[in-house]
Amino acid sequence: MPPTIFAPHLATPAPSGPPELLAPPLTPPAALDATLQSLGTAVLGADGVCALSGVALPALQTWTPLWNDLPPDAYLRDGGRYRFRRHFSFVVDGDRVTQAPHRPHWQPVEYNALHGGMERHFAPMEPAMVQSADWAALLRWLAQVCSGLKGAQPWFIEAHQFRIDTADGIGRPTPEGAHRDGVDLVAVFMVARHAIKGGETRVFDAHGPQGQRFTLSEPWSVLLLDDARVIHESTPIQPLQAGGYRDTLVVTLRSGGFQDA
Repeated sequence: MPPTIFAPHLATPAPSGPPELLAPPLTPPAALDATLQSLGTAVLGADGVCALSGVALPALQTWTPLWNDLPPDAYLRDGGRYRFRRHFSFVVDGDRVTQAPHRPHWQPVEYNALHGGMERHFAPMEPAMVQSADWAALLRWLAQVCSGLKGAQPWFIEAHQFRIDTADGIGRPTPEGAHRDGVDLVAVFMVARHAIKGGETRVFDAHGPQGQRFTLSEPWSVLLLDDARVIHESTPIQPLQAGGYRDTLVVTLRSGGFQDA
């Protein structure tokens, strides 16, 4: 499927009407490294994630209910109450996966104009997820992907569980708008979409107008981004019925250390 071209802009509310989901251009698992090298972005279906990570889909699905118990994000500067999250940090060095001491999430204002420059303290992710062998396998795979892109080295990883809900009528997956994260690799796993419209993913070249737009909808598919080369955003979501939400797992990998104030 050829990429859809659009000009970058800040996210705007999704239009009213029935949802129209533009399917993502899936990358064959065998072509993942080459696609990331060439385009700076790739999307894998759930079968590709499982084939490359060695984690079976039923194991990934056992984590999905954990998104029902995320505390509210108390740091939203737009006054919203639509975001819920947990956070944890890890270091992957070769095959060794180490949980880092729980720490605040921090980004510079250069990468997050809305929430940058302040330490944000979120509840840790549940031990049932982050202490499992499948979680370690997933992180090792992402580290291997990042090493293939940037060179083998230790990777400092932050993982974020997000729920964006529509209880107040609209939810914003990226309230900061189109952005980079200041890391080396970003992985956005779609965990669940329920009774919503919107939430379109937009990825474009950091130095030009070319880009792609599509909607992640398959549970445990993943969008991979070379953060130095591309900018990304997701458009707001609106409910199709009461209780609509969008759940994602965002994992970032960075060389040299964690981002700190």
